[in-house]
Amino acid sequence: MKIFQGFETLEEIPNPVLTIGTFDGVHLGHQKIINRLNEEAEKVGGESVLFTFYPHPRMVLYPDSHGLKLLQTQVEKIDKLRRFGLQNIIVHPFTKEFSRLTALEFVRDYLVNQLHVKKLVIGYDHQFGKNREGSIEFLRDVCDTYGFEVIEIPAKEINDVNVSSTKVRNAIMAGELEKAQHFLGEPFELHGRVVGGQAMGRQIGFPTANIDVESDIKLLPKTGVYAVNIVMGDGIIMEGMMNIGTKPTLSDSQQLSVEVHLFDFEADIYDQYVTVQLLSRFRDEQKFDSVYDLKEQLSKDESAIRHFFATSH
Repeated sequence: MKIFQGFETLEEIPNPVLTIGTFDGVHLGHQKIINRLNEEAEKVGGESVLFTFYPHPRMVLYPDSHGLKLLQTQVEKIDKLRRFGLQNIIVHPFTKEFSRLTALEFVRDYLVNQLHVKKLVIGYDHQFGKNREGSIEFLRDVCDTYGFEVIEIPAKEINDVNVSSTKVRNAIMAGELEKAQHFLGEPFELHGRVVGGQAMGRQIGFPTANIDVESDIKLLPKTGVYAVNIVMGDGIIMEGMMNIGTKPTLSDSQQLSVEVHLFDFEADIYDQYVTVQLLSRFRDEQKFDSVYDLKEQLSKDESAIRHFFATSH
């Protein structure tokens, strides 16, 4: 897969078959579009292209109030798009100036004059350009003039999948990881570096790896205790349980932390980058009367989550 940062680095793409969007999560609906792109590109001896933006438009248009939490960082999204067979990504810098382009200017100046688009594949309800004036009807009006074909992904095809990035986001915020996994086609993931903590987990017999997610716009799930897989940098997968929250029994801090206790594992993994696959949520985070009560509950959590893994293989 080739990645182009704007048009300055763009190389010629043969017979581009293109779609436009943020593709946050690369969920089943997005995967359907990528498959269609690849099919249409093959018909004309061309290549599939996603025209996307960075930063996210809402971050630029509403810098103080966007409240945005994304399912994926840019790195995570690009990795997943590569795995699903997309051939080219154009990541265009989103600026206020760019947001003022009319739909006609965008199509003419970018898609036609610079990219020489052959086919444009677009969802029935997709809108783009200044005041969101670009629509499927607009594209049908101009496609003959500019010599490209418009392929609409009909409502039924999209509704059959019954998924959107908002639905995935709501499932994760509600702790409904199985539903999110169904929408995404794979577990929801957090990526980050293992950093040093206060070693409180080790003191009570449950040593944890503290994960620094390193992104302030990455969506974090509802606080609580989860069954997780940890994928190490070398591809080894370990089972474990994760707490996301403020550790109220051990600390008065309101700082959110992501901590994973790996089962049957004692090696030092500080400074390693790992992937956390969230599989199922088991309970809310709670404050216990004593460290002893916390240890008792962690033992119950471990038993329940080990049973989950034993019965889900």
